[in-house]
Amino acid sequence: MQAPSPKEAEMQPVTIRMARPADAPAVHALEELDSRRLADGDVLLAEVGGEVRAAMTVGGSEAVADPFRPTADLVELLALAAR
Repeated sequence: MQAPSPKEAEMQPVTIRMARPADAPAVHALEELDSRRLADGDVLLAEVGGEVRAAMTVGGSEAVADPFRPTADLVELLALAAR
């Protein structure tokens, strides 16, 4: 199977949802990649193609994201959803 082109990668479905306890490892992995830790509390996730790429605290402005992928738009979506 061939990797998607950059254009195809941009067009993958995005899901914004509340984190569940089972998502803790994915959130911790993002915190490690981003070298920051989210405050305790409810967290929103941005998934692309079923993979967690960014997370943000609800009601806050703190976010962590995969620094090796384009995630600025995902963080903006999370900010809108957090409001």
